[in-house]
Amino acid sequence: MRKLIIEARVNEYMMRDQGNPNVPYTPEEIASDAVACREAGAAIVHFHARKPDGDPEHGAEAYADTVARIRAASDILVHPTLGYVTLDRPAEERLDHILAMAKDPARAPHFAPMDTGSVNVDRYNAQARRFETTNLVYKNSTETLTYFGENIRAAGLKPYLVSWNVGFTRYATAFMEMGLVDEPAYLCFCLTDNTFLGGHPGTLKGLQAHLDFLPPDRRVEWTVCNFGGNLFALAATIISLGGHVSIGLGDYTYGELGQPRNAELVARIAEIARELGREVATPQEAKAILGMRDAPA
Repeated sequence: MRKLIIEARVNEYMMRDQGNPNVPYTPEEIASDAVACREAGAAIVHFHARKPDGDPEHGAEAYADTVARIRAASDILVHPTLGYVTLDRPAEERLDHILAMAKDPARAPHFAPMDTGSVNVDRYNAQARRFETTNLVYKNSTETLTYFGENIRAAGLKPYLVSWNVGFTRYATAFMEMGLVDEPAYLCFCLTDNTFLGGHPGTLKGLQAHLDFLPPDRRVEWTVCNFGGNLFALAATIISLGGHVSIGLGDYTYGELGQPRNAELVARIAEIARELGREVATPQEAKAILGMRDAPA
């Protein structure tokens, strides 16, 4: 079995007042967290640029500053966002900051995300039996995704495919068949729990539904996150099945564990893997597993 790739999803758009003051906001905080997560066993760090008050930051310079700080301090592989639902812009504007950074080795990320479909992401309040919002749609048209695939490859980056449900998984397969995504593809199954209903639930059945639709004739390395829920209940199963793990305070604050830092979550996943006899991949080993180019280094 290949070594385990651990990704630290350090902040997303999680706010500190949602239960954990350790969510990093600034470039300095994100870079410091990335270094700590690397030391704990992470091979990849995923981040969203944020303003000092936690609001989304979409400026290209904020992303470039953060990536430069991470790369100057660590060999961890870098995976920035395209803005999720907070940046409802044309495909070109969503990808511009990634393509600009890719031209500078000191600021180049290693991955660019491609969520292979569209999904409603309104929060549901089960206690009140109502949605807190009613018009949040994470939109990724086929035209947009084709643009992403072509330009991410041209920039020499690895597309990070994200699947919220089986339809996304089938679209990811189509992009492999079309030659827009090179194999081995890297595909994240984004399970969702609690207030988020757009993905499969964070259960074995929710995960298995994705696995049942993985194409048997395609090379795919898969990882799992749980947006809105605790991933540890599935961690041993994921690791034993040969999958990889993507975890962090951006998805869930883990209040039942106190107020852990991202590095503590990573360290616990690494510990579970070793208990199961599976070694943890370094960033360079992760690049080899994923068939990534040497540039950017």
